[in-house]
Amino acid sequence: MSDDSLKAELKNYLFIIVGAIFLATGMVGFLIPNKIATGGIAGLSIILHHLFELPTGVILMLVNIPLLLLSLNYLGKKFAIRTIITIVITALFIDLLGEIYAIAAFSDNTLLSSLYGGVFVGIGLGLIFKGESSAGAGTIIAKILNEKANIKTGDAILILDALVVVAAGVVFKDVELALWSLISIYVSAKLINLLLTGSKHQKIVHIALDHPEKLQQRITEELGITGTLMQGNDLYNSNHKNIIFIVVDNSKINVLKKMVHATAPNALMIVMEATELLGTSRYINGNAYKRKLFF
Repeated sequence: MSDDSLKAELKNYLFIIVGAIFLATGMVGFLIPNKIATGGIAGLSIILHHLFELPTGVILMLVNIPLLLLSLNYLGKKFAIRTIITIVITALFIDLLGEIYAIAAFSDNTLLSSLYGGVFVGIGLGLIFKGESSAGAGTIIAKILNEKANIKTGDAILILDALVVVAAGVVFKDVELALWSLISIYVSAKLINLLLTGSKHQKIVHIALDHPEKLQQRITEELGITGTLMQGNDLYNSNHKNIIFIVVDNSKINVLKKMVHATAPNALMIVMEATELLGTSRYINGNAYKRKLFF
């Protein structure tokens, strides 16, 4: 293994360990004592813990690892090894905090526990995913359902999470707890997306117009950014069109709209979310900067 590969793998395991700590803290400190089930196998482990009074970490391993071993055809070898190690580390942290040290719940308020439990679990899972690993076999089950039953992977994950939420309501005999679980799952999903794709501070803008020169000059001089000028044809009458492609900070969008309206009132402007940006974007002063969205 080369030095670069070793560094990358060590970085992955650093993400995994820190993510496992966050995940375990969220479950032990907020979710488990308040009977709030998060999504996937982790949520199922919380339900089974209250049902059979077994350590949650032990249940997490007993449910996950056999499923992972049976699903090796759907995983790469490195990913499978990382996932199994992730599950073992997470299970150890959960039982270390919950069973050995028996830390008290950070809050007995259901709303706060749902929100902060979701935050900790979301950060934990996001870091684990950044470490090119997974914290459970739920995704693998979804892939199997996709292949065998032709159910989309995203839909399958949604179905599995819904089943966990329904199971929580039935086992705990409390519909409100199931609804709180939905809030926790939603918060977790938002935090995962934030960690994996970064916050959306920028927009992607396409401007189609006949004569781009004046607008092009104003964008570079007044906004201080550069972009790409593309050429195309109108679908209806094949008229030649110029398309300005730029990435703009959210704070400058309104300025750009007024600029387009004043300079090229007949232009078509399309604004989209820049969900993920990689590489280098340049300001006009010639100093390239890299907007790093990954840790």
